[in-house]
Amino acid sequence: MGHFSFGWQGKEPAPTASPSGAGATLPLQSVQGTAAATVGADTAYCLDPAMYAPAVPPTVPPPVAEAAARRRQEAENIALYLIHILRKCAETIEAGDYAAAAGKLAEARTMLATSISTTTGIGRVASHFTAALAQRIFPASPHSSFALDASPERARELYRQFYDAGPYLKFAHFTANQAILEAFEGCDRVHVVDLAIKQGMQWPALIQALSIRPGGPPSVRITGVGSAPAADEVGLRLAEFARAMNVPFSFQRVTDDSLDQLQPWMFQVLPGEAVAVNSICQLHRLLVNPDAASTSLPTPIDVVLGWIASMQPRVFTVVEQEADHNKPGLVTRFDNAMFYYGSVLDSMEAMSVSRGGAIGNGAGADAYVQREIFNIVCYEGSARTERHEPLAYWCARLWRTGFTHVPLGPSAAYQAAKLARVFSCTGFRVQEIGGCLSLAWHEHPLFTVSVWSAMPADGADTAKEHADNHKLKMSIGESSDSHLPDIGA
Repeated sequence: MGHFSFGWQGKEPAPTASPSGAGATLPLQSVQGTAAATVGADTAYCLDPAMYAPAVPPTVPPPVAEAAARRRQEAENIALYLIHILRKCAETIEAGDYAAAAGKLAEARTMLATSISTTTGIGRVASHFTAALAQRIFPASPHSSFALDASPERARELYRQFYDAGPYLKFAHFTANQAILEAFEGCDRVHVVDLAIKQGMQWPALIQALSIRPGGPPSVRITGVGSAPAADEVGLRLAEFARAMNVPFSFQRVTDDSLDQLQPWMFQVLPGEAVAVNSICQLHRLLVNPDAASTSLPTPIDVVLGWIASMQPRVFTVVEQEADHNKPGLVTRFDNAMFYYGSVLDSMEAMSVSRGGAIGNGAGADAYVQREIFNIVCYEGSARTERHEPLAYWCARLWRTGFTHVPLGPSAAYQAAKLARVFSCTGFRVQEIGGCLSLAWHEHPLFTVSVWSAMPADGADTAKEHADNHKLKMSIGESSDSHLPDIGA
């Protein structure tokens, strides 16, 4: 199964049109081979599945191969035309012509019912976006396809299933933990502030690593932003685990009503504590429409970054989806989301196939992804919370707030590549961009980890910090977004 390559954007293909090439990717150096390859500052750590392919592929009779190629081409042509119809549906919604949009939606539904499988490939992706467009057009329908349980319990279960489905959140947790562990070296009292504690799955590995630190473990405190009673139960489980590891430990919970309503004093940072702040796919929820940023200052993201900076953390680990879903126009968001979630769902399908399982076995992880798609496509204004932005935008925002970039070292890159090796047969790789790490599906980055610090720097470190920041700017390129400062300046 090949990975998704949407060439339909801005085109009007006929049902038999041929696909065009894949979208552009970040300019990255690439080294094929294992994670043991030479580690450099600008190396993309690639785990090419071709390394594990048979040296001599099996011979297929030419007539059989030609027939199979024709069927694949026909299926791909139909799929591309379906995507074209869905995009036209989004265009008519954005134009306010809901009658025309309903007609396009009906055509797409007919194709899904008669001409294309919705369990695999582009048909699986298209079915999610068709359902989202249907919800956008008919939100009050008693038979709405948006029958997703919105309870906190269901949300936690889907998060756990998405965690188990692949390397996405495992990569985020592992890489962030590596940065935190290095920042805590030599510290006797450490304090982790987790902006979304959820099930606390990230922290047993860090506690265990601290338990075997030369010279003995430090005193560990974790403050988790979350709701009772779930977050309190997580704290009890972490305390039991820390006790088994002989690590001095304490836990406190801070309410999660709204991050921009929190204040630094709520976290009770004590003098002499080394502080780490951890955000796993949370900051994008604080963003607003770019054209509204100038009229609603300070924005929630500026407020939160401000109080995080005031805590002067040694390390601030930021993990975000490497996507661009914060544009005000529906069609642009639709295009970007189709491309991004096409890659996510393709990777999930490839993992399922490589494990010999059925696609439906990952229904919970599929529903987790579907929730994000629905939020991006169905909602506007404050109801739309999945406002992902790519690394360049986050760098501009964090530099503007006064944070200093902390490059992830070769050790973190090497260890992350080892983690990705578990899934290497399905095309995952780890890419390094100026000291930040991205988990990519083939050439398409999905999640990016960047590390920052708000610790005051002495004069001896200032020149190095400027050099490191300049290096990152050159690696990620300049942002063309008008609502952010030019990061190349």
